[in-house]
Order: sequence, then C-alpha cells, then structure tokens
Amino acid sequence: MKHISRDGETPGVTLRQPYVVSTPRPVHLLRRLGAIFYDSLLLLAVLFAAGLPLPLIPEALRWEVWVRFGTFVYLLLVSFLFFGWFWTHGGQTLGMRAWRFRVVTAARDELTWPLAGRRFAWAMVSWSAAGAGFLWSLVDPQWQTWHDRLSGTRLMRTSPMPKEQPPDAQEQHGR
Repeated sequence: MKHISRDGETPGVTLRQPYVVSTPRPVHLLRRLGAIFYDSLLLLAVLFAAGLPLPLIPEALRWEVWVRFGTFVYLLLVSFLFFGWFWTHGGQTLGMRAWRFRVVTAARDELTWPLAGRRFAWAMVSWSAAGAGFLWSLVDPQWQTWHDRLSGTRLMRTSPMPKEQPPDAQEQHGR
C-alpha cells in the first residue's frame, strides 16, 4: 500500500491499486455512464449467481408478497455488497478502474462501510427519480450527482502510476 500526498506535505489518499489521484478533477457524466455500463454487466453476472437458489422456493410461496419482497431485498443486499466491497477496498469498481476514476470522501480518504451504505442508498434515489440525480451533474459546478452531495463523497479522476524500470534498465539508460 502506497501513501500519496496531495500537495507534497500533507497526507493524502491511501491507495491499494497502482493509481494516483491526480489533480482533483471531477468526473463527467459520460465517464460515469461508461463505468456504470461495465459494472452493470458484472453485477448482472453476480445477481445471476446469487439468484441460482431462488427456484428452490416452493411454487406455492413464490407469489406471496413477503417472498417477493424478501427476494427483492436479498438481491438489493447482494448489489450493495458488490459495490460496497469495491468502494471500501480501494475506492474503485472494475468499471471505475477501466474509466480511471475512484470514489473518495470529501477529505479524499477511502470510504467506510457506513459511508458506502449511505452512497448506495442515495444512488438508488438518484436512479429512481428517472436518473435525475445523475443528470444533475450536468448543471452542478463540480459535476457532482445527488448521491455524491448527499453522501459526502466524490468521484476523482486517476491516472496510472509511471512504470518503474528495473535497475538494469536504469543503468543502461544512464550510460
């Protein structure tokens, strides 16, 4: 784990992946949507696997309201665990990593589970309002969505860390 400083003097973001949070640049809606597309494919596979035991529910119970509600809550919990684990372990889902951004707190620290839960809950509100919470980023001066603002989190662009050359290669270039 490498500790990166934002301004060279104060402690910055603790990173687990080989990425640095470059100058604090917000993430535009199109980049968010690209990552959402990637992550939705992964989440679909996870939900498919999580749903494999659901046909074992007896036929007589499948249409009961409490069973349908329980199934919804179960799949919502699986979705939260999917996003929450990525957000609390490096701040990036695989889609966010591909599109080179991460989620951090307002102080640019990694998210905790309670903060990930708050972000997930507000993201559900953003989606359920016909995506208005996401479209808000088009008029927000810092390109933040509703769930960014309401959860106290933000998305920051990252850039790959420069590759370190092996000592032999450094010596050859130094000659």
